[in-house]
Amino acid sequence: MTAEEVYESVTNGGTSDFAAAVKIFDRFGPWCLIDGLAVNCYVEPVYTVDADFVMVAREMGKVQAALTAAGFALQTFPHSVNARRSGSKLSLQLTTDARYQDFLGRAERREVLGLKVPVATLNDVVQGKIWAWQDQERRLTKRKKDELDLLRLGEAYPHLSTVLPEEIVRQLETKP
Repeated sequence: MTAEEVYESVTNGGTSDFAAAVKIFDRFGPWCLIDGLAVNCYVEPVYTVDADFVMVAREMGKVQAALTAAGFALQTFPHSVNARRSGSKLSLQLTTDARYQDFLGRAERREVLGLKVPVATLNDVVQGKIWAWQDQERRLTKRKKDELDLLRLGEAYPHLSTVLPEEIVRQLETKP
């Protein structure tokens, strides 16, 4: 069984939903994958049922309409629009945070769930994780996951110690 088939089974259609969303995003201009699935492109993957994206802001309304037409239910939050198909465990999260717009021009194509898609660069993934980790309005469990992702990236890419927050660097320097 391929990784894509396992993910499809575990998420009850997540790989198919991801592929459908990618087709929609490709129709409306620049976009890229950020957050957990993007982290998985740079370090040993961990399981996630979220797929986070940034897309060119001017196309967000058209993308929302296309997602709805494709059977995704939408929920709007202060900094994101979330989409999910009925019965699926995969949650698509489209950030509306303007800080991520610069990621679009630097994205690189990588394989994710069997598709070549634009993924935020390593430095941009780290920056996004730092913003998320520092956001005191996020749930503690989400911030801890962001912290773990920063630690995973820092272990795999020691040169990142120059851009990682001191608290993360200290943890990386602590040997058991």
